[in-house]
Amino acid sequence: MKAVVWHGIGDIRLDEVADPTIVDPTDAVVRITRSAICGTDLHFVRGTMAPMAEGTILGHEAVGIVTAVGDDVRGFSAGDRVVINSTVSCGTCRYCRQGQTAQCDVANPNGPDAGTCFFGGPASTGPVNGLQAEQVRVPFAQNTMHRLPDTVSDEQAILLSDIFPTGWFGAELAGVTRGDVVAVFGAGVVGQFAIASAFKQGASRVIVVDREETRLAQALAQNAEIVNFDEEDPVETIARLTGGAGVDAVIDAVGVDAQHASHGPAAPDPDTAAEFAAEVEQVAPDANPQGDQWVPGNAPTQALRWAVEVVAKYGRIGVIGVYSPTVTSFPFGEAMLKNLTIRMGNCDHHSVTPPLIDLVASGQFDPTAFITEHEGIGSAIEAYEAFDRREPGWTKVEVVPG
Repeated sequence: MKAVVWHGIGDIRLDEVADPTIVDPTDAVVRITRSAICGTDLHFVRGTMAPMAEGTILGHEAVGIVTAVGDDVRGFSAGDRVVINSTVSCGTCRYCRQGQTAQCDVANPNGPDAGTCFFGGPASTGPVNGLQAEQVRVPFAQNTMHRLPDTVSDEQAILLSDIFPTGWFGAELAGVTRGDVVAVFGAGVVGQFAIASAFKQGASRVIVVDREETRLAQALAQNAEIVNFDEEDPVETIARLTGGAGVDAVIDAVGVDAQHASHGPAAPDPDTAAEFAAEVEQVAPDANPQGDQWVPGNAPTQALRWAVEVVAKYGRIGVIGVYSPTVTSFPFGEAMLKNLTIRMGNCDHHSVTPPLIDLVASGQFDPTAFITEHEGIGSAIEAYEAFDRREPGWTKVEVVPG
């Protein structure tokens, strides 16, 4: 079968690989009908999340049809149409039973202290072969898949594999409640779903910070207030828009590949630019840029710094943007002096996703407007390249196998 395979930083290929099979009695095999490319996948190619194991199939979002199940998979059978969670969880450990499935004690083969196990990730997450392929083996399938109702299309469902649940989880981490004013850093697809989720969880206003005009236009279409950080200082602007009080909650939907302003009042001074350069060297020492391709973000902690500055005293910050273990910089002193609450982590997909499936199935929310590109798997590498270059309009890339 065809699959997108990681061979090194700056080196991904569309390879022919062996078809997956049942290995453990808790496995299922799924024929993929939709996959997608995520900003997290780009971290692995840019070198801001490492180390990866060569030969790992990329991708952690998929919808498909079950073709085989192991003897201990009792809730699914061949022919079932399913969405696959991005994170793998066993369903039996104490964390899974509490709904904290991102920290399953069993799924990660590196042991219970290794943290989240997810498809197509670094060696520390398994590694488990990912979902940008024509077929996939799903470990712990009983807890890692959800059956889909007929009223949810494949295009809707692909956004329920990771992006919508992650945006929702970000709003939960930030403690969004009725009447809150919320800032969202990053207007990529995760940020777009964080906007939608914040409104649905009760936010009265959402202020979005980015610089890519098509993304800001999408945020504006959701009735968010937009700030272009290449044109104005987001800290000063948000202070003005909130009467000097700051926002009640912040959702960081950017992560380690953040970029600083290239010009304007928010551009870093020489000392801050030097700090950012040192951070880049720390988090991506083996980066392998090829012209304008596979270039890491130039300010890994920019979103975090702004988040601490714009949030009100006793405010709350939810971090769903991905940060590698090598990120060690954070303005702890400023955060402590403001009595901030900061929560972060990978989405507990198995417990977060089911209500969102119901929300989409009932017609209360249609997520498909955020899919901007539709590519066959034969064009996956070219799609990665365009998405990596942050080309205007490329918000979410759907990949159709076959």
